[in-house]
Amino acid sequence: MRSYLTVSGAAALLVLAGAAVAATPATADDGAADRSFTIDDPRITESSGLAASRAHPGIYWTHNDSEDGPYIYAVDSRTGKTVARITMRGVGAPRDVEAISLGPDGDLYVGDIGDNLNGSWDHVWIYRFPEPKVLKDATVRATQFDVKYADGARNAEALMVHPKTGRVYIASKNENGGGLYEGPAQLTTGRTNVFRRVGEVPWVTDGAFSPDGKELVLRSYFSARGYAFKDGRLGADHRVDVPLQGQAESVTYTADGSALMFGSEGARSEVVRVDIAGAHGNGSDSKSPSKDGGGASSSADGAGGDGSEVKGSTLVGAAVLAAVGALVFMNRRRKRG
Repeated sequence: MRSYLTVSGAAALLVLAGAAVAATPATADDGAADRSFTIDDPRITESSGLAASRAHPGIYWTHNDSEDGPYIYAVDSRTGKTVARITMRGVGAPRDVEAISLGPDGDLYVGDIGDNLNGSWDHVWIYRFPEPKVLKDATVRATQFDVKYADGARNAEALMVHPKTGRVYIASKNENGGGLYEGPAQLTTGRTNVFRRVGEVPWVTDGAFSPDGKELVLRSYFSARGYAFKDGRLGADHRVDVPLQGQAESVTYTADGSALMFGSEGARSEVVRVDIAGAHGNGSDSKSPSKDGGGASSSADGAGGDGSEVKGSTLVGAAVLAAVGALVFMNRRRKRG
């Protein structure tokens, strides 16, 4: 995602930013996996999606936004170093890759779904290939799926594969709010896969299902929301604490469901772990944490929807104002340029 917020968008987000929080990064020094880490690969300058490996504990899959080629990187959270670069073969030249998700079939799904002109492309693509069993540089054959939206072309940065049904969902991105789109029961080649709108969502830069599929978290620049998810539809929602990041971009659950990992763009970008109160870290029991779980609420009005929240420390207002101001400044510079 290379475009910045418009001035009006930044002003609108200022209201949401009052509820934003700075999560406390994990500070383990014992080389444990699934800790906060910095992406150390100089080739990764626009990390735009994030997916936790199930086959390789502590490994996170990511990719650049655009102009990088058909490459997917495996990064070790213990060191921040890339342990494998996968080259996708059998697909066209990626246009605007924004998201990555792991399905219950063990396949990685890559969303070439960005459209910064909001409707300039009449179709987008999803690429799929099996998660490698061995972590090393390799070329793999990927399957390419053509995707259209039932209600017309749009921009999107979030692609999520449900961990139980395998169904693919896309959340569109719009300053005034987007939609949650549901794909067909199975993606097919040789014809267009039509995604249909099934819910309304706020501005979204990425999303992730909990390992049990009962929760969907959607993030934006300054905030995140969690939604109960059942039978393919959104339920009660609540605020989720997020770290303040320079260009907030991606999110995924850890493989065991005990924490959320939030990523950002830029050279040597940070991925920040935020523990989930009440989660037992066994993957099949990743919960929406409850109010008595000890987390600090990120809700502006003090209520958390269904009472669910993620541990974190409250963000000082000055930091939020500075962040919004920086976005406005970048936007003005961009317009003058």
